[in-house]
Amino acid sequence: MSDSDFGVPAGIDVLRVFCGPDGRHGNALGVVRDGRTHPDEASRQALARRLGFSETVFVDDPERGRVDIYTPGLRLPFAGHPLVGTAWLLDLEILELPVGEIFARQDGEFTWITARPEWAPPRKLERYASVADVEALTGPPPGEGWLYVWAWEDEAAGRVRARAFPRRDDGIVEDEATGAAALLLSARLGRALNIAQGRGSQILTAPAPDGTVEIGGRVMLAVRG
Repeated sequence: MSDSDFGVPAGIDVLRVFCGPDGRHGNALGVVRDGRTHPDEASRQALARRLGFSETVFVDDPERGRVDIYTPGLRLPFAGHPLVGTAWLLDLEILELPVGEIFARQDGEFTWITARPEWAPPRKLERYASVADVEALTGPPPGEGWLYVWAWEDEAAGRVRARAFPRRDDGIVEDEATGAAALLLSARLGRALNIAQGRGSQILTAPAPDGTVEIGGRVMLAVRG
């Protein structure tokens, strides 16, 4: 999807989060800078459904970093790419969510957040035998529940090829870049990862001794609302 393909109401910024090294791809994110324009859960859910992004963020307090995250079909207590994107857009060091405080930092072209694996919604992480097997998928494999398929591209270097399929009947057939799933995979493997997901997105992870995991990536502004 090119930047010109986004058609959104005024007052909503559109970002691309976890862009590739060439600045392309990334997962589209809608950010409503003034959450007061949609003051209740029903109106926020309706807007998220209308926009059709995998997630939309409502900023309730830009100074304290209090945000509210929605998919087209449900509210989320935590999600990776919305938090990376919002931290970059608002230049925040802390974001407030129901699960707790999320610390963020900028490091050159990358924005990072620190999170705990238990904050991420459940995902099935399924290892495939090869990158070719991952790329051969033409759609979600049969089954129910959120699925993250992955294969080693270069195990020694921590390079992973991945694709994500929400399988939740909300119009999102495949998620282009999924921070929460990358967080869970990094925690399970116990090592830093360089993940190529979707059509060309890139997610970096770095687990810490205290059980947290940093998730990092590039963010680009697609549409200024």
